[in-house]
Amino acid sequence: MTTLNPRQREAVRYIDGPLLVLAGAGSGKTSVITQKIAYLVDTCGINASHVAAVTFTNKAAREMKERVGKLLRSGAEGLTVSTFHQLGLKIIRAERRELGLKSGFSIFDAEDTRTLIRDLLIQQHGAEGDQANTIAQRISSWKNDRVLPEQALAAATSPADILCAQAYLRYKRALKAYNALDFDDLILLPTILFEHHPAILEKWQNQIHYLLVDEYQDTNSSQYLLVRQLIGMRGGLTVVGDDDQSIYAWRGARPENLVQLQEDFPALNVVKLEQNYRSTARILKAANTLIANNPHVFDKQLWSELGYGEPLRVLRCNDEQHEADQVVAEILDHKLRKRTRFGDYAVLYRGNHQSRLIELALQAQQVPYP
Repeated sequence: MTTLNPRQREAVRYIDGPLLVLAGAGSGKTSVITQKIAYLVDTCGINASHVAAVTFTNKAAREMKERVGKLLRSGAEGLTVSTFHQLGLKIIRAERRELGLKSGFSIFDAEDTRTLIRDLLIQQHGAEGDQANTIAQRISSWKNDRVLPEQALAAATSPADILCAQAYLRYKRALKAYNALDFDDLILLPTILFEHHPAILEKWQNQIHYLLVDEYQDTNSSQYLLVRQLIGMRGGLTVVGDDDQSIYAWRGARPENLVQLQEDFPALNVVKLEQNYRSTARILKAANTLIANNPHVFDKQLWSELGYGEPLRVLRCNDEQHEADQVVAEILDHKLRKRTRFGDYAVLYRGNHQSRLIELALQAQQVPYP
């Protein structure tokens, strides 16, 4: 823990109630999470089997588990480090009978879901299977917001809404017939189970004494409720997040869940990690200026000890085509002057729709890219 800065140590050691770690980009949040898990087990005496850490990707979960394993070694036995969906699946497997599932149930991926919905649409409406992708997204959105088929159908007014809600109802029945779940069910079903079976909820609350959640700004409504249910009144919770880093609103993420924490947990403590270990002061000054225009509940000011850094350049272009050509020209010019490799460069863009023109410009200049 000697490698942590004062704010990081404060976040690691605070266990007197629910904690929000407001972690700016490059502020060492993963170190805080892994060190806190070790602190809970080694110093606080909580058995690792009663600690759970949840994140959003398999890669992040693997890396976190490896780092905790190096800190705790054999003391990490029984520790849960997983994605939200892996945790949900663990609950479902343990409680499948209460959920009406048979052993060996299947989990449909996105392609399985689209195929099933397409087949259901063709059966019902003839040649309207091409709407499957749109309807699958709508069903996923409903599930993330905990809207059941009957509720969606009751609220539907337009023909399009009615079609989607009817497809949702048939889709739910088809999944049951297949003894299958989809990805969204892995979160939705545990929340419904806990709502209707307090004894089962209490069992899982007694299993998880302390819960840590990474990237909290990316949680949706179902995930937020699952966290609240598992924590109950105990308050053994640390969430790490930053509303300025929310990029998944298109799939139901609610950065306002960070704000909701203050309402649901009045005793919430907030620790800000504002020291950045990744960027120079000049970059952070520009980033802070831009981010200041975002709506905030929790203000923060990132800073760095890495020096002021090289000047930033902003290129103004006439249109998207000019922009793509200019990006490639900059790469070629820099490569020629610095004798670098094409693999040393990266092009970032806001949305996937912008990639096509950049790819064409790269191809036109015979610049290789993955």
